[in-house]
Amino acid sequence: MRILFTTFSEKAHFIGMVPLAWALRAAGHEVRVASQPELAPTVAATGLPFVGVGTDHLLPQVISWVRRMGEDMRPDFDMMGVAAAEPPSWEALRAGYRDVLVPLWWKVVNDPMLDDLVSFCRAWRPDLVVWEPLTFAGAIAAQACGAPHARFLWSLDLFAAMRVQYLERMGEQPGADRDDPLRAWLENRAARYGVGFSEDLVRGRATLDPVPDSLGVPVPTGTRRLPLRYVPYNGRAVVPDWLRTPPARPRVALSLGITATRRLGGHTVDVGTLLEGLADLDVEVVATLSAPEQAKLGAVPPNARLVEYVPLHALAPACDAMITHGGAGTVLTGLAHGVPQAAVPHHMYDEPLLASLVAAQGAGVVVDPARVSPDTVRESVLRLLGDPAHAGAAGRLREEMAAMPSPADVARALAGAAGEGAGPALTRS
Repeated sequence: MRILFTTFSEKAHFIGMVPLAWALRAAGHEVRVASQPELAPTVAATGLPFVGVGTDHLLPQVISWVRRMGEDMRPDFDMMGVAAAEPPSWEALRAGYRDVLVPLWWKVVNDPMLDDLVSFCRAWRPDLVVWEPLTFAGAIAAQACGAPHARFLWSLDLFAAMRVQYLERMGEQPGADRDDPLRAWLENRAARYGVGFSEDLVRGRATLDPVPDSLGVPVPTGTRRLPLRYVPYNGRAVVPDWLRTPPARPRVALSLGITATRRLGGHTVDVGTLLEGLADLDVEVVATLSAPEQAKLGAVPPNARLVEYVPLHALAPACDAMITHGGAGTVLTGLAHGVPQAAVPHHMYDEPLLASLVAAQGAGVVVDPARVSPDTVRESVLRLLGDPAHAGAAGRLREEMAAMPSPADVARALAGAAGEGAGPALTRS
């Protein structure tokens, strides 16, 4: 079978797909990854065949433009509200689609790749398309060539939850007020290729979800969920010699992800403050920081080791605790190895919610970004190291994740469903 994975060019959104893509390839299927040219080196490094489609998107420039706007002019929408006890109002949801998500994000990353992706799919004729959940171009291309398709989540499915709430609120409005900016955009783009609009273009015909039930979105998403065990993959890696030696004292990893430095110009929390908070603890700190971020630091405590890159899936098993930004890839990699975490989540998409869900399970603590200080950092790490309940809770989440269907299991199910007319989870158009 021919199976296409597609995503707009965002490394953090792609790398979680790699274990499933390789499971399908190892099972004998022909697998390709289609994205914008910027992602070519990342995909090529995985050993998966890359197909460049369209042109690179301009999201970094849009983000920079938005950040330069004054507070009174800057459009804003808080995704956290989707999971709140009191859901957002119709006005807030509509403004989120109209002013932020569709024009400043989804159009920006999808439109430059759509035509070429459809052309490639019509020529290559995949039997299944797996798309990153904001790469709506993948859903349109799949339906344009008659292939079943599924979304692949990289974190909590707040976008599908928002869609459920949006449709519910829209149904309560007078007919003249029932505008739907997301549908209007997708309907316009899909019509170019003879594809009619359906909610499958928004939420897929099935959703591959690596987040364990205990950490799932606490509101309905309206999706057909296919659980998939999270297998950490952080790119090509060489395990350094020092990591082969067990630490003489508790090891604490400081890992703040890749998106902030790639898209926001730097970390949104002061790394020096984090290190200062750990300076007088009897621990070994391993801080994974790019060279430019290291150069911003002043004096570094003697118990801290600064490294440009260490594969987190190799570092995490040797750690007793982690300090993270709350990003899904980092959090799930730590939990896959049963490591409790202190999260300092910056306000990007779902990081505050994911951090709070981990804390609610007892596997971590949350440090309010507005209250970050050496004292709050020190206190949080001491709690993780001093109370074995945190490690126990992280261990239970590790077991829950390990019990989810493996990439090999899901590969068999997907191939079987697509090859037999898609079965109960997927349907061929």
